[in-house]
Amino acid sequence: MPYVNIKITREGATPAQKAELIAGVTDLLQRVLDKSPATTFVVIDEVAVEDWGIGGLPVEAYRAQVKARG
Repeated sequence: MPYVNIKITREGATPAQKAELIAGVTDLLQRVLDKSPATTFVVIDEVAVEDWGIGGLPVEAYRAQVKARG
């Protein structure tokens, strides 16, 4: 009974995009590990940008740093 937790920043993923993620992950587990879609759970958590960090920085500061590098 696979359980997959996808965490993304809360920046406007549409219901259709989320449905595609759920279907894609479910399909991948079925093809690679022969897991039943009926017992595969996929949960998408949306995290506020200010609650996400990369490389020791809040995501907004990290993105600004990457953009400044060109």
